[in-house]
Amino acid sequence: MTDSTAARNRPDDRDEIARLLPAPADRDLTREQHLRHKELLMQHIDHDHAASTAAAEPARRTPRRRTVRVASAAALALAGALTAGIALTGNAGPAHGGTTTAATDTRPAAALLHRISAAAARHDTLTVRDDQFVYTREKIRGADLTSGKAVVGPLEDDETWLAQEPGPLHRLGLSRVDGETLPINAELGDTEGTPAGFGRPTYRWLGSLPTDPARLLDYLYAKTPEAERRQRDQAVFEQIGSLLGGMMPPRTAAALYQAAAGIPGVRRTVEARDVIGRQGLGIVRDDTRYGVRTEWVFDPKDYSFLGARTFLIRDTSYGKAGTLLSGTAELAHAVVDKAGLRPADADGTRTA
Repeated sequence: MTDSTAARNRPDDRDEIARLLPAPADRDLTREQHLRHKELLMQHIDHDHAASTAAAEPARRTPRRRTVRVASAAALALAGALTAGIALTGNAGPAHGGTTTAATDTRPAAALLHRISAAAARHDTLTVRDDQFVYTREKIRGADLTSGKAVVGPLEDDETWLAQEPGPLHRLGLSRVDGETLPINAELGDTEGTPAGFGRPTYRWLGSLPTDPARLLDYLYAKTPEAERRQRDQAVFEQIGSLLGGMMPPRTAAALYQAAAGIPGVRRTVEARDVIGRQGLGIVRDDTRYGVRTEWVFDPKDYSFLGARTFLIRDTSYGKAGTLLSGTAELAHAVVDKAGLRPADADGTRTA
């Protein structure tokens, strides 16, 4: 990219990213906000690569994903937010953070997703009060992109307590990563707070979603936020995935899995592992525009959700095919009466 091209393109990117970034002092990314910040980075990368490609080959303007060149404080903060966020984390594997790209099964995913759905429907429905908190404990690992290369950090212990009040709320809960506790706040500038919804999926809100898979899929396509140049099918698949790491009513979970079976391009994998190496059954979808695979991992015995990972499926300037960008391992879920209390410390705890 020439200096003049950079001067024309990057200020607008910096302003747009800075406008949407939360304050860096707090861990204030909800799941929906995290996905939006992740999409901003993808667009920033696309913009940089398209400009550099145009300079070298004027007749060729098809951008490839993730030529990462983070040149401003706002973009650096965004990459840091991706590392610290709830959803974008790395995966276990070789010490350098890489993995092999698992082969996909030629069989469709529908049969497996229907078995997973049936298992989810057999779980007990909980009574969760509006004054309680949903507790989640996970292992996470984050990919830091600030150097221009994907550098996967160490495993971290992540605990969250998400408020169940319908809201809107300014304080959404607490997050504790490797012993450091920080508030989860509403998006910066959101003076009215965040209501229950995709950005803050409470147990009661999840229970209000359609439980007919076809109606639910229509709802997801209608309500999933639009993102420029983003494949719509992939956005809906990832929206479902963003809900799987928490607690939800059994009928909702069952409908979500059946709805996912109706998204074009969803397939099985021959093998799948979560961030701590637990092997399971895999459901995947490839974002062919950006060369990234999103994979959900399920226990082969009881079909419970073990975790998820995201990794490159083709070489890019900041990582080889197989480089991990995200990964989680679900360890515990419960309902507690106070933010900051672990299930063993709280009276009246309901576990899932």
